[in-house]
Amino acid sequence: MHYVTVEGLTKSYGEKPLFRDISFHIEEGDKIALVALNGTGKSTLLRILCGKEMPDEGKVWVHKEVTVVMLEQQSAFNLNKSILANIFAQDHPVLNAIKEYERLTDDDSEPDTARLAAAIAKMDELGAWHFDAKVKQILGKLNIHHLDQEMGTLSGGQLKRVALAKVLIDIGFEHKHTLLIMDEPTNHLDVSMIEWLESFLNQENVTLLLVTHDRYFLDSVCNEIIELDQQQLFIYKGDYENYLEKKAAREESEKASVEKARNQYRKELEWMRKQPKARTTKAKSRIDAFYDVKEKASVRIEKQQLELNVKMTRLGGKIVELKKVYKAYGNLAILKGFDYTFKKGERIGVVGKNGVGKSTFLNILLGQEQPDSGKINIGDTVVFGNYNQQGLVLKEDMRIIEFVKGIAEYFPLADGTKVSAAQFLQLFLFPPEKQYTYVSKLSGGERRRLHLLSILFRNPNFLVLDEPTNDLDLPTLSILEDFLQEYQGCIIIVSHDRYFMDKLVDHLFVFEGDGVVRDFPGNYTQYREWEKEESRSTKELPATATVSSTATASAPDAGKPRKLSYKEKRELEQLEQEIAKLEAEKQSIDQQLSSGNLPYEQLEPLTRRVGEVMQLLDEKGMRWLELSELEG
Repeated sequence: MHYVTVEGLTKSYGEKPLFRDISFHIEEGDKIALVALNGTGKSTLLRILCGKEMPDEGKVWVHKEVTVVMLEQQSAFNLNKSILANIFAQDHPVLNAIKEYERLTDDDSEPDTARLAAAIAKMDELGAWHFDAKVKQILGKLNIHHLDQEMGTLSGGQLKRVALAKVLIDIGFEHKHTLLIMDEPTNHLDVSMIEWLESFLNQENVTLLLVTHDRYFLDSVCNEIIELDQQQLFIYKGDYENYLEKKAAREESEKASVEKARNQYRKELEWMRKQPKARTTKAKSRIDAFYDVKEKASVRIEKQQLELNVKMTRLGGKIVELKKVYKAYGNLAILKGFDYTFKKGERIGVVGKNGVGKSTFLNILLGQEQPDSGKINIGDTVVFGNYNQQGLVLKEDMRIIEFVKGIAEYFPLADGTKVSAAQFLQLFLFPPEKQYTYVSKLSGGERRRLHLLSILFRNPNFLVLDEPTNDLDLPTLSILEDFLQEYQGCIIIVSHDRYFMDKLVDHLFVFEGDGVVRDFPGNYTQYREWEKEESRSTKELPATATVSSTATASAPDAGKPRKLSYKEKRELEQLEQEIAKLEAEKQSIDQQLSSGNLPYEQLEPLTRRVGEVMQLLDEKGMRWLELSELEG
């Protein structure tokens, strides 16, 4: 089925053209990634496709049976209403029934039995249990709980996850033909969430157009890449590696074509200068052709590469030492006796679920937060470069070139030469005509690129990068990776971008929660494979028993929707009680550990027990989710 046709689309902002006369089609089942530099029109094109902006010229045709659903980078919510009210904003009987049931059962207090009975009856009447189980799965996987919480109290990352949950719930609800448009869906997701989203999008019968900087996610989900480059559109079938190969071949072909046009232009220009003012018809034809050649010869071949042999501040023998460092916020332990001595040229990745203290660890390293106890010794020669999630902060608006010159006029290289601020900006894909733009006029990704540039321009020898890939486009990421691979100083990176981490880090600090940090000798993919292998070996016997039990119970009605058996209902009730007890035990242990009054001989068994409790909570939570889904 034909979903979307785009013909002759043109869009400009003021004198700046974003794209000109572009055309493409989207068919049912297509999963397409849109690639371009920040500030060249990706988000604008997505908004035009879903009718939120109008083009200057051209047409967008969407099949009448197709529903377009979009996840934007900044979603509009009613911040005075609850998560539940925002997610189920549509007025539909099934959604209203689920919203009422979830509202009654989400509260920690005992629900009104009469209202709960009425809500359950309504769910039965509308056959809403299957969809409710799917809603629970989406909310659980995205770590969205306490649905009565007001949206205005959530962090930026929580808001992004709620927006993603709403979109995924919307596409699963009565939309037979859906075009899902997603702008950076993996921002603010940890790796387990990203992997789940990959699986979800591959299983769902959805047609997809997305912008993402996550190349593993792109390869897993998409089978086609559309690139916006120099106001034109290019289409590539296949994965990211194939795109890079075909793009390189295209650029070589374009370069050869431009060189040929320039040679021809020089000859024709000489002929034009010799011509008399009175022209024949034949001469006029050649004159017209001359202007076509001139246009081709004037095309700029822009392929910037960051090749800087940096004159880095020398690192001494002592870099950074952390000795018996403890840090906690109330019951949340971040570090428990952390010890580490950094060596020259180390490249360390920091990974773990959201909220376990990765950014806090970086702040402690940089001296921006103090540990509860322990020592942190910084070498005299260490110059930190801190690229954080806060981004670029300016006292007042200024032009890009003024901002960089405010740091330094020149950037020194190892061979004794220098590059000017303007040349350095060009290497980071800010051409001369862009350098006099005010910073306030830049896109989010362009501001991130300028922030990165401003840090590197100060010549640090110890880079601390907190989610450096968020909002950066793929061309800029490639430049950053090339630079960091040649960088001689220390690097520590917090990132959920698996491709970026695999390419750059030697080993990982894995924040496992409750102050436990594992030093894993390998990159991110190797760690995930090790983690899955450990999980399989730990759960092998229980998993076999669970599968066998489920298979036996469901064999008579295989493939048909059914309600839970009495035995399974009892198991579900017991699981809820057991989970509540385990959560209470974990809270009690956390309080003891954070008191600071425990003797050492009690500290070790309690630390071990809290790990066991977390493992049990994970297993029982998964079984609870499995049983809750069986009715569908």
